Amino acid sequence: MTSTVLITDAQRHPRGGIYFDDFAVGQLIKHRFTRSVTQMDNVLFSNLTMNPQPLHIDRQFSAESEWGKPLMNSLFTLGLMIGISVPDTTNGTLFANLGMTDVKFPHPLFEDDTVHCESQVVAKRESKSRPTMGVIEFHHRAFNQNDKLVAECLRQSLVLKRPA
Repeated sequence: MTSTVLITDAQRHPRGGIYFDDFAVGQLIKHRFTRSVTQMDNVLFSNLTMNPQPLHIDRQFSAESEWGKPLMNSLFTLGLMIGISVPDTTNGTLFANLGMTDVKFPHPLFEDDTVHCESQVVAKRESKSRPTMGVIEFHHRAFNQNDKLVAECLRQSLVLKRPA
């Protein structure tokens, strides 16, 4: 079930994040930022992470593949999806990422595609060990410019409660 929750600027952390208290299970957040991905993103990220997969960094090799062109590095796609979500969800309120599960890439992302994302709150609970925090579980989804789902994951985050 999807719910609409209006979060006012006065409720947000000064950096824009939402406090634990204001998240609601079922809440769907369509993120404001989009990003077109480039060859430079792909080559730089792949080389920085020591991933020499030619499907990402070798245009000639990729041209001879089933895809016919370079695929964006999937870990770049995962990081971009979560990064796009931060300004609308946890900027200034995140204490820690606890994990990511059920990571999937159902359709490839290619250089020059434009990514847009959404996040749904699928679970929420108070922290057992940190009384000033709670755990939010997000279902993040990333889409290309044609609304094809290119990535998704569940992410568990330890988020600050509103100060007393």
